[in-house]
Amino acid sequence: MQKILPLYSSDDKMYMQIQRKTLAQEVADRLIQGIINDEYAIGDKLPTEPELMKIYGVGRSSIREAIKILSIKGVLSVQQGVGTFVISKNIQESLETKINKAEFNEVYEVRSLLDSKIAARAAVHRSEKELETIKMYLDLRDQFAEENQALKCYQADINFHISIAEACGNNLLKEIYKITSKHIFRTFESSHNNNTDSFKLSQKIHADLYSCIENKDPENAARIAQLIVDRVY
Repeated sequence: MQKILPLYSSDDKMYMQIQRKTLAQEVADRLIQGIINDEYAIGDKLPTEPELMKIYGVGRSSIREAIKILSIKGVLSVQQGVGTFVISKNIQESLETKINKAEFNEVYEVRSLLDSKIAARAAVHRSEKELETIKMYLDLRDQFAEENQALKCYQADINFHISIAEACGNNLLKEIYKITSKHIFRTFESSHNNNTDSFKLSQKIHADLYSCIENKDPENAARIAQLIVDRVY
């Protein structure tokens, strides 16, 4: 299971919703690359746990979790008392992996298709508690933008949009949006140069989106969400 890392201390209200890759997943990814590159052929026995710990520079629990991940995928077979063997190279990339490898314009196109639909559904399905969460991240977005706390501002913006997805009433849309949001956060880090000016400029239109969701106005929520994606402020 991937770990959800807090952005602040336990005394703060805002938490990192974007999941970071664990050491176990990183080891699993490297093992997969080794299998694809024929470092480990089908039928080969993997090195022992201590050897793998030395190769990848991680602890025993990370090695065991990585092996478990690949066993579930049908790539490895663990034979108690004998060892762990490569049994398949038929590795299907997850949606998350594919999105991580995608170009920015591809992710942007996906977001363009999702945002207006999600906003419209959130305006219909949101609960009062979900509305409070959306407002909390909207306010944090504004606060951190004004304070020029760039990374916290970027995360508040992402969490604002994720909280709208959480309120949309469609679990599949929500999960797809969460995955694309990881890519969006990385583009913020690389393209905004620790600057929050564009977030200050777009605060009002984000507040307008919140108002539409609060007032259960799906048509205008969809319209404004699309304007945000298209950066028409």
